Amino acid sequence: MLEIFIENCYQESSPVVAENIWESWFQKWLEILTPELPQASSYEIGLRLTNDAEIQELNAQYRQQDKPTDVLAFAALENNFPQTEEMLAAQPLYLGDIIVSIDTAARQAKQQEHSLTTELAWLTAHGLLHLLGWDHPDDESLMEMLKKQVILLDEVGITVTLK
Repeated sequence: MLEIFIENCYQESSPVVAENIWESWFQKWLEILTPELPQASSYEIGLRLTNDAEIQELNAQYRQQDKPTDVLAFAALENNFPQTEEMLAAQPLYLGDIIVSIDTAARQAKQQEHSLTTELAWLTAHGLLHLLGWDHPDDESLMEMLKKQVILLDEVGITVTLK
């Protein structure tokens, strides 16, 4: 079971992806990622769709990089953080928040020659992997993460080819 809180703060358009589609995607992704998830009967994720100005503020505040970025992920469960029985018993288990800039996503979609929906799915899957402890400090780990994103998108009917 999944609880997802979607906040569309991007005022210039109606939602690109409907809330029920987001829920379906996250449900399928979590099924695939079950071996990497802490045991829980349900999970909670926050998704915020915003613009470059807001994501730049967050990037500067939390990553000391005063520039827009495409996606930020704030994991609630750290890899090396000991998880208590009480934490794991909490229902739903809060995994964290994903923030995506629609401005940056639109530019990247154009560069990659695919739809904004595809780019949003790509970035959100990337953020979800970060919530679960994935990172890419080097090219090898980045490629593994990108391959996993391709698998996640394929599961929801979106085909992406790594270039």
